Amino acid sequence: MARDGRLIAALAAGGFAGTVLRASLSEHWAHDPASWPWATFVVNLAGAFVLGLVVAGLARRAEPSPRLRALLGTGFCGGLTTFSTLQLEVLRMLDHDAVGLAVGYLAASVVAGLVAVSCGVRLARARGGGGRDGDGGRDDAGRDHDARATGGAS
Repeated sequence: MARDGRLIAALAAGGFAGTVLRASLSEHWAHDPASWPWATFVVNLAGAFVLGLVVAGLARRAEPSPRLRALLGTGFCGGLTTFSTLQLEVLRMLDHDAVGLAVGYLAASVVAGLVAVSCGVRLARARGGGGRDGDGGRDDAGRDHDARATGGAS
């Protein structure tokens, strides 16, 4: 498979920016294992929101930009969000007998993450930038997204 250097550069730049932001917030909001990990919670929700916005925003473009998706979706959101840190924080909470906090953190992360990604998708749709997820790549008239780029031919 041929590699597009610009795609890789966009992915790396987005990943770098997301990772630096997450690391900065983690230093600012340091916490002990028996308290709420605000930095991880906030970056995961922000990343879910931005990913919903990006994916829905690109979904209805006649020619979605793979570099923009790599920069913002895979790169920035991938660098910003951290499922592995969430898991480690939950394990540390359990190690400190903070079972209620661990369960609450997991539940809040999943529910708030779904709300955040949904809000991102809805905002993109309201701004005219995104189709329905799960629509099989079709717009509101039932046409394939790719068919619009070719004048309706598939």
